[in-house]
Amino acid sequence: MSPPRYRPGHCVLFLLLTVLLPSLTPTRAPAPPGPATALLQALGLPDVHRGAPTPRPVPPVMWRLFRHRDPQEARVGPRRMPQETTLRPCHVEELGVAGNIVRHIPDRGAPTRLPEPAWAAGQCPEWTVVFDLSAVEPSERPSRARLELRFAAVEAPAGWELSIRQAAEGQGAGAGRVLLSQAVHTLGTPVRAELLGAAWPRNTSAPRSVRLALALRPRAPAACAHLAEASLLLVTLDPRLCHPLARPRREAEPAVGGSPGGACRTRRLYVSFREVGWHRWVIAPRGFLANYCQGQCALPATLSGPGGSPPLNHAVLRALMHAAAPGAGGLPCCVPARLSPISVLFFDNSDNVVLRHYEDMVVDECGCR
Repeated sequence: MSPPRYRPGHCVLFLLLTVLLPSLTPTRAPAPPGPATALLQALGLPDVHRGAPTPRPVPPVMWRLFRHRDPQEARVGPRRMPQETTLRPCHVEELGVAGNIVRHIPDRGAPTRLPEPAWAAGQCPEWTVVFDLSAVEPSERPSRARLELRFAAVEAPAGWELSIRQAAEGQGAGAGRVLLSQAVHTLGTPVRAELLGAAWPRNTSAPRSVRLALALRPRAPAACAHLAEASLLLVTLDPRLCHPLARPRREAEPAVGGSPGGACRTRRLYVSFREVGWHRWVIAPRGFLANYCQGQCALPATLSGPGGSPPLNHAVLRALMHAAAPGAGGLPCCVPARLSPISVLFFDNSDNVVLRHYEDMVVDECGCR
């Protein structure tokens, strides 16, 4: 049996992807030295990860955000968007805030929470919730920190009062500064509270962890509620990953294969995360159409290419010079002229569900430069 054949650029692209997205590990390992380290830092990924995550259900809100953000998902998904639809690359439209990284962080205090005893009305228990934010880089600026609480289906005739205090190890009941209080009308839907500006100041880096004491008391005599689940939806903006100009989504299908002797154009290249061994921690997409550029930039190919990117005047001049005197200078190169982003939903090294936006991952057009 003959060995498998790889398209040009396939192996090089896989090597690049190994440092472009994080791999998972139970313990952090230092980033490799050299150019890989610079690329990881530019992308806000200082650590290399290996291993497999602890599986847990993906929250519906993360699926919704991914399907709305990912350009390739929008092209082929059931909610197909118009061709010229643009998304601001540093903005989460569904939440109405700036950001390019969204994390769903579960409560780490739940495994150590003691069983709740039976309490009389007006003497309901408090719960301590802990959120590990150590994966958030100092360069990231939080734009939303939404606490979401789910309670057992118990109703009070006059509603509830939620109180959130700052807690620390070893503090007794009632200790700690009150961060916010709000009325809760029903427990049939998740209870949400915005922590940004209350748990830590706006326009500052997120703390390494957040430890909160929660109290939910009925306004009228009623049975106490039981906390079933607590999570934190954290949206941050990393300016290093943000391109100021949004670009319309493309629908053009690149050519399949092709001879290197043809004109410069986009060639089809699909990257499967299963093939590179990332399917255990990448939730979605299963892969993406990365594409690559190939072809000649000699005359008349440099001047042709309807529907593609027009050649630069400098490229035309070089092609003319090469045709007149081949030894005077080399031909222009066939390179990406237009790229578009992808979004990736994955488990990070803390088993958080993360949605991250990556610019310049898909070659949409090629040109002679």
